[in-house]
Amino acid sequence: MGEKRVFKIYIFRHGQSSYNKAERFTGWHDPGLTKLGIKQVKEVAKKLKNKKFGIAFCTRLRRSKQTLREVLKHHPECKKIIEDDRMIERNYGKLNGLTHREFIKRAGEAEYNLIHRGFYTSPPRGESFAAIEKRVKSFIKDLKKIMKKEKTNVTISAHGNSIRLFRKIMEKAGVEETTKWFIPYDKVFVYRVKV
Repeated sequence: MGEKRVFKIYIFRHGQSSYNKAERFTGWHDPGLTKLGIKQVKEVAKKLKNKKFGIAFCTRLRRSKQTLREVLKHHPECKKIIEDDRMIERNYGKLNGLTHREFIKRAGEAEYNLIHRGFYTSPPRGESFAAIEKRVKSFIKDLKKIMKKEKTNVTISAHGNSIRLFRKIMEKAGVEETTKWFIPYDKVFVYRVKV
């Protein structure tokens, strides 16, 4: 058995998308970044400029890939990009594309709060935070194996709600705390992992 080593995970949210700007449930729809989103992405790229990582992860969605592309401009050492949809945004089901305001008009403020920030409540044909936590947990398990095998730091271009559950697991946070978090567009979360 080799000695365990410490590696770092750098995880960040994609820049603002046109749906985010319009306060729509974005989910698995695939809008591009706004001008502000591109500015936020450049900010993330700047924060990661002097960090080193050998593997980068993104999801199939354009906003995740666009954000990662900007970050990787400064990282010729990163030789492997892996697409993994376990870190994709929450699927809002029938609400994908609907504005928050439209939904509140239809279903009321209480229902909106329950679906938007309730941990165990799923939108119609969508995912609850509890369901996302399962797939993110499985991603983290495999991520640690990859980091151990490849002996490298990694970076992940993800989405607000997958990062929310990633943080919950890594920081051992409670449900109440997790549902209150806002995940900024221009922040890099850093985790040290012993593998």
